[in-house]
Amino acid sequence: MNTQVKARPAATVILMRAAEPKGFEVFLTRRPDSMPFLGGRYCYPGGSVIKADCAPPAIARCTGLSPDQAQKIVGAHFSPRQALGFWVAAIRELFEEVGILLAVHDSGERFLTGAQARKMPAMHDALLNNSLSFNSLLESEELRCDLASLGYFSHWQTPSQVSQRFDTRFFVAALPPEQIPLESSYEVTHSLWLAPERAMQLHERGQLPMIFPTFTSLRTLADFETLESVLKEFHAGTVTPVSSKPSTLPKQ
Repeated sequence: MNTQVKARPAATVILMRAAEPKGFEVFLTRRPDSMPFLGGRYCYPGGSVIKADCAPPAIARCTGLSPDQAQKIVGAHFSPRQALGFWVAAIRELFEEVGILLAVHDSGERFLTGAQARKMPAMHDALLNNSLSFNSLLESEELRCDLASLGYFSHWQTPSQVSQRFDTRFFVAALPPEQIPLESSYEVTHSLWLAPERAMQLHERGQLPMIFPTFTSLRTLADFETLESVLKEFHAGTVTPVSSKPSTLPKQ
């Protein structure tokens, strides 16, 4: 008898920036070939929700969305703190993998300026070697996760027959001013900015391997002309509950 593996909660961020002379681009990262999940594929920065993402200290370091509001978006089968953990995980994973931090100061002022910006590479290294936790980083720099910067985009689950399963919430976010993503890291061998249409063209030619949810999200984004229109549609900066009914990722 086959035992279905429970899907692990996860979050991923579709990072975007305005393009010249018009339109916008998305940030895609290539996973190392050796990785058991998505090895060699292009995808968006993201990963599993961990216990610390849902813990009271993490919740206290958030602004822009309450646990109850998060629960209304992802569903009542999660507790309010578990629901908010998807947003925290999305921001943590984005910073861990590509060095982009969606945060504001305790005062509400925009993050990343001056001396604090110069400290972030060292703090990123400390986070990766486990000498500093993500929450400790936020506390020491008097920062809060800017949950309002994330717009809820979609929900996907890996199929029941797959041994490594994820229950993933996709978010959209604009690249913050003055921040530049890392080109590579421990989970990223290569990264690039592409317009959604161009990314789909390269995929169809076999030059940009990706799984179905990645392609589908690009196809959805290709219908928008501007970055502003995407952020408005998916409520980045506002709180509006949306359906959390998942789609199923086909077996690869």
